[in-house]
Amino acid sequence: MSHYDWDLIERLLHEVQNGAEQSFTPRPYAEQHAAALAAKGQPVGDLDQLKTRACEYEKLLLDRGFIASRPEEEGGNGENFVLTERGSRLLSMIDSSIPGFEHPRQVLDEQADALDQPTFDHVSSKAQIAGGAI
Repeated sequence: MSHYDWDLIERLLHEVQNGAEQSFTPRPYAEQHAAALAAKGQPVGDLDQLKTRACEYEKLLLDRGFIASRPEEEGGNGENFVLTERGSRLLSMIDSSIPGFEHPRQVLDEQADALDQPTFDHVSSKAQIAGGAI
C-alpha cells in the first residue's frame, strides 16, 4: 500500500496552480513546506528526504497525468506546469482549506495506490467523497 504525504502534494499542486511564469522548483517548495510545519510545531523529519520526496512527487504527478507542461502560449518555458483536469480533482479532494478534506484523504489512503490513474479516476468519480459518504 502506497502512502503519500498529502500536505506536500497539496503544496506542490498549489505551486503549479499559481506558478504561471515561474519555473517549478520542488526542492525549495519542500523547504517552505518544512518551515510551515515547524512554525505549526509539527515534526519536520529529514529535510533532505523531504526534498527528494518532492522531486519524486513531481515526476509521479507528471507521469500520471496530474500535471502537464505549460503550453508556450500560456507562458510555458519547459520548466513549468499546469494542473490537468485530474490534477484539479486531486487538489479539490485534498485541499486543507476546504472543510471535510480529511475524509477524501482517508479514502485515498485506503487504496493500494491512490495515485494510480484508474484507481484515482474511480475513487474521484464518486460524488459522495466530497460529502464524506463513501
